[in-house]
Amino acid sequence: MPDYYPFNPAPRAPSEPPPANTCDSQFHVFGDPVTYPIRPGARFEMPTATIDAALKMHRALGIERGVVVQATTYGSDHQVVIDALKKAGPDYRGCANAIALKERDDGYIEQLHDAGVRGARFTFRKELGVGLSAQEFQRATDRLRELGWYAKIQPEKDGILDSVSLYENLDIPVLIDHLGRADAALGVDDPNVIKTIELLKKGNFWVMLSLGEKISHQGAPWDDVLPIARAYIDAAPDRVIWASDWPHPLSKTPPPNDAELLELLYRYAPDAEERQRILVDNPAELFGFKND
Repeated sequence: MPDYYPFNPAPRAPSEPPPANTCDSQFHVFGDPVTYPIRPGARFEMPTATIDAALKMHRALGIERGVVVQATTYGSDHQVVIDALKKAGPDYRGCANAIALKERDDGYIEQLHDAGVRGARFTFRKELGVGLSAQEFQRATDRLRELGWYAKIQPEKDGILDSVSLYENLDIPVLIDHLGRADAALGVDDPNVIKTIELLKKGNFWVMLSLGEKISHQGAPWDDVLPIARAYIDAAPDRVIWASDWPHPLSKTPPPNDAELLELLYRYAPDAEERQRILVDNPAELFGFKND
């Protein structure tokens, strides 16, 4: 199993606090492999990236809500997510790995729903080994419709174009991760960006402003991703959300302090009203939080 860099262990406060009820729309949790066995063929594990460590990071940044997204490390065994949601409390939701819709029975899926899971992530990165065939994908999205869950898309390393035909006509909420894996060198002219904006105009597609630090070709402070994020915000201001992607799996260089990623969002959206939508109102709508 390859070695990757761990998360920054000393999260600091951001330059300014985020709005109340800010949501980290994707982070992963891991744990002791004795308690949470990894699946055969898993590409990575991060046993120190526990829910306690995640909540420490959230407290440091001023984040009050979050979505625990099942890592490919555990396949269809979601016990680590179920346990994390119990500890995190009612201001947290879960997102399953879609392989569970193929491998697990209805009783298990209902258990996930009862725990707070409200979506399923479809991984199109073939090297991670948890993909579905086109027929399995169709069956899984039919089940999502019955459950009232959203579909979450993890694009291939080079974007969404090779897989988009599978989901572009879905009639359920669809969340595209990681800026659609845009090519920052091409900016807003990247066909992936153009296609993502086309999808956003359908009304049921969402995009996650995350992974800018890895998509960037220039490195910190990641100026080359700003036009891409800004294009998505302008296209669908009510259907863009933000995520840390903590603990930054598969990092080939040391991950930044997570406060820097929230500050990057502040640069995407310098207006307080926009930040309120991206960090609070939009995720509340998609994940089912109630704003006081």
